[in-house]
Amino acid sequence: MPFSTPIAIAIFLTIWFTVLFAVLPFGVRSQHEAGDVVRGTDPGAPVAPRLLVKALWTTVISAAVFAALVALARASGA
Repeated sequence: MPFSTPIAIAIFLTIWFTVLFAVLPFGVRSQHEAGDVVRGTDPGAPVAPRLLVKALWTTVISAAVFAALVALARASGA
């Protein structure tokens, strides 16, 4: 492993949160789009955000990006 454990964890978490913010908008439908606005809520609020599924996809994508980063670091001799 080209990185120490604390650095590897910090890099992975940085990648994870960056990917999370990229994945969050996928598949989101607002209450207005669905035609089911609950009184007293914002019409732009999501109907079903599916956060667990998005967290799992974020983890899979982040692991792939991290593995590519490790491979690149090993190839460059770092």
